[in-house]
Amino acid sequence: MKCEWVRENIALHVYGELADDARHELEQHVARCADCAAELKAEQEFHALLSQTQAEEPSPNLLAASRMKLQESLETAEQGGFWSRLAFDPANWLRQVRFSPALASAILIAGFAGGIGTAYKVFDRQPQVAGVTPTGTRATAGEPNPTESSITGIQSISQEPGTNKIDIKYNTVSTQETQGSLTDQRIQQLLLFAARNNYNSGVRMDSVDLLTQKPDLSQVRDALIYALQYDTNPGVRLKALDGLGRFVKDDVRVRDAVLEALVNDSNPGVRIEALRMIEPVKADGSVRGVLMALAAKDSSQYIKSQARTMLAQLPEID
Repeated sequence: MKCEWVRENIALHVYGELADDARHELEQHVARCADCAAELKAEQEFHALLSQTQAEEPSPNLLAASRMKLQESLETAEQGGFWSRLAFDPANWLRQVRFSPALASAILIAGFAGGIGTAYKVFDRQPQVAGVTPTGTRATAGEPNPTESSITGIQSISQEPGTNKIDIKYNTVSTQETQGSLTDQRIQQLLLFAARNNYNSGVRMDSVDLLTQKPDLSQVRDALIYALQYDTNPGVRLKALDGLGRFVKDDVRVRDAVLEALVNDSNPGVRIEALRMIEPVKADGSVRGVLMALAAKDSSQYIKSQARTMLAQLPEID
C-alpha cells in the first residue's frame, strides 16, 4: 500500500467513513510506517480540536437526505480535474486547513459546515444523554446511552434467532458494540439513527425491519414514513410499507405517505404494494381522487387496470 493513498484517506478514517477492508489496510500500514502514523496523529489532534467547538446541530431529516444525495452523486460522478478534486476531496481540504489558520477560523465561524461528522441528532425531542462505552468494548442493557454527537454511523445490526436480543455495532472514531432488547431505549435510538442516516442499505433494511415490530411508537412511525418517502433503496421502502400497513385506515399521515408512494415512487413493486394497501380505504375522498387519476393516465397498464377495478366497486357519488 502506498503512503500517498493512506494520506489521502486518513481524514475519512478519522471520521469513520472508510469501509472495513480499507480501514484494516490503513491501520496495518500505519503500524509499520512512522511518517503515516505521524500524519494520522496530526489528523486526530485536529479532529479533537474541532470537536471542542460547539456547533448548531442540523435536523436529522436534512442531514440524512443530504448524506444520501451526496452518496448518489459520488457514485455517478465522473472523475474530474484538479479543481473538482480540490472541491470534493475531504482529505485534501483538511490538510489545507491544518496549514492555513485563516481558513480554519472561517470554518469554525461557519459552524464547521453544519457539523460534519461531529453532531448527529437522532430526533428532536430526545434529551441529551451522557456516557460512552470505552473504545472497543461492549455495552449491555442498563449501561449509559452513547452521546448522540459521538455516533458517526451504524455498522451492522443482527438479531439472535429465537430471542429478543439485538446486537448493534456502531462507529464513533472506532467501532463499538451494544446489545439489548427491542424495548431498550438505547437500542431504539440506534435503530432510528440507522434507519435515517446510514450509508449501508443493508443496515437500513435490517433497522427498518426491526422497527416494524414497534410501529406504535410515534418516533418509529415517523422513521418508517421517512424511509418510505426518502430512502434510495426500494427494498427498504417496501419494508417501511409493510410496517405502516395497519395504520393506513386511522392515520392520515400514513395514508398520505402511501398515496405519495403510489403516485411518485420509481419502483413498480413499491407502487403495486401501495395500491394493495389502500384497498380498505378506497372510499376515502383523497384515495378516490388518486385512483381516478391513475385510472385515467397512469403509465403502468397494471396499475391503471387495478385502479379502474377498485373504482368500479365504489358506489356512485351523488
